[in-house]
Amino acid sequence: REAFPGDVFYLHSRLLERAAKLSDKLGGGSLTALPVIETQAGDVSAYIPTNVISITDGQIYLEADLFNAGIRPAINVGISVSRVGGNAQIKAMRQVAGSLRLDMAQYRDLAAFAQFGADQLDKVTQGQLARGQRLTEILKQDQFVPLPAEKQVLIIQVGTSGALDTLPVPEVRRFEREFLQFTETNYPSLLKNIAAKKALDDAIKAEIKKAVDAFKERFTAAAGGATN
Repeated sequence: REAFPGDVFYLHSRLLERAAKLSDKLGGGSLTALPVIETQAGDVSAYIPTNVISITDGQIYLEADLFNAGIRPAINVGISVSRVGGNAQIKAMRQVAGSLRLDMAQYRDLAAFAQFGADQLDKVTQGQLARGQRLTEILKQDQFVPLPAEKQVLIIQVGTSGALDTLPVPEVRRFEREFLQFTETNYPSLLKNIAAKKALDDAIKAEIKKAVDAFKERFTAAAGGATN
């Protein structure tokens, strides 16, 4: 710490204070500051990372091990945090993602222990691992392939509801891709309602379940009983 200038906090804060919400009377708009810091040996508790974290409204921590394992974006959900949180999300996203972060953090912890013998774990723990593996798959995103909020909400709802728990992990991404295409073709009003209402009511949840059940029958038949 002694190697850094004594006013390094002031230097960082002065730079980040350039972020602003501009007056509507003067043209409006906003300026977002996004500092990017490379950690040394993955140490997020070092002086500079913690210095900037204390100034910003949260952080996204990208982990090399996750990236190398094919999990991209390689976000460590246990360390990443947002102080803005649900205020920046539509209500539908808050509804489906409420337990997602906790589920994923617990899954990562359990996965570390499971390496020493998953067959000795109780059924509840095995279920958490199975759910976490499938949630990890639906959170993967290819480069230059943005996904509208209503589709994100739809597939996260499907994953957190347990509809994918019996699906082989290698089939999850194909299921997601084909299910979204199936929904656009056969249930176009479902995506439109999610986008318009920005919330999930009982009617929309029931329609999602109906769409999933209909597609799983088709997907199972096409895959030769892949979900069994």
